[in-house]
Amino acid sequence: MTVVFDRPHALTDNVFHYCPGCSHGIVHRLIAEVIDELGIEGKTVGVAPVGCAVFAYNYFNCDMAEAAHGRAPAVATGIKRANPDNIVFTYQGDGDLAAIGTAETVHAATRGENITVIFINNAIYGMTGGQMAPTSLPGQITQTTPYGRDVKTAGYPVRVCEMLSTLSGTALAQRVAVDSVAHIHQTKAAIKKAFQYQQEKLGYSIVEVVSTCSTNWGLSPVDAIQWLKDNMIPYYPLGVYKDIKEGEQKND
Repeated sequence: MTVVFDRPHALTDNVFHYCPGCSHGIVHRLIAEVIDELGIEGKTVGVAPVGCAVFAYNYFNCDMAEAAHGRAPAVATGIKRANPDNIVFTYQGDGDLAAIGTAETVHAATRGENITVIFINNAIYGMTGGQMAPTSLPGQITQTTPYGRDVKTAGYPVRVCEMLSTLSGTALAQRVAVDSVAHIHQTKAAIKKAFQYQQEKLGYSIVEVVSTCSTNWGLSPVDAIQWLKDNMIPYYPLGVYKDIKEGEQKND
C-alpha cells in the first residue's frame, strides 16, 4: 500500500491536549514537516512557553527546553550562543511573547540573535481563562473586558511584526494565518524560510500566525475561523513586513 499522508517524524505520537478547533495542532505539524524536510531534527532545540503550548515538549521529537513565562527568547539566546551549530526555535503565544515577554522579544530581535520565533496570535489569553491580551482587538469582549476593549483605558493592540520590522537585527518578520488551505501552505513556506535564514546566520526571524481560540471566543470552530477572517486579518494584515534577503518591507 502506498502511503500518501503520514505523521512527520519530528512530531511524536502523543495526543494533543488542545481544544477542538485550536490552531496549535496545525502549526505544530507544519514545524515538524519543515524539520523533516530540512533534515535538522538531530540538531534542533525548541523552547516551550508558558501558555496553552506549555506542553509543546511532549509533541516534538527534537530536544526541548521549558522557559519561565515570557523568557523563551532569553533561554533560546543562551542555548544558541552555547551551541551555535544547533537550530533553535521558540514557540510562543501573545501573552507570553507580547506581554510579560515584551522586553526579551524586543531585545533578542534588536541584538539580531540568530533564532527562529513562532508566534501564535489568537488575540486572547487562552490557558488562564480568556483575559484581554496585548493583541485583543478594540471592542473585543474578553473575561476582563466584558463591555469590549476600550482603547481609552486599555490602549491599542500591539502589532508585533510591524514593531519588530523596524529593528536592525530582524532578518525576517512575516505574518501568516492557518484559516484556509492556501494560507496553511503560505505559513509552512514562511516557517521553512525562517529556519533556513537561521541556517544562513542572517539573524532574528519571527513568523506570526494569526490563529483562533474558539473556546475563549465562545464560538464554534467554524464560526471562529469566520471571526478571524472578518476581524483579525483586517486588523493584522498578512504579509512580509521585513525580509533582509529580499530587501522587502511591506504587507500584502
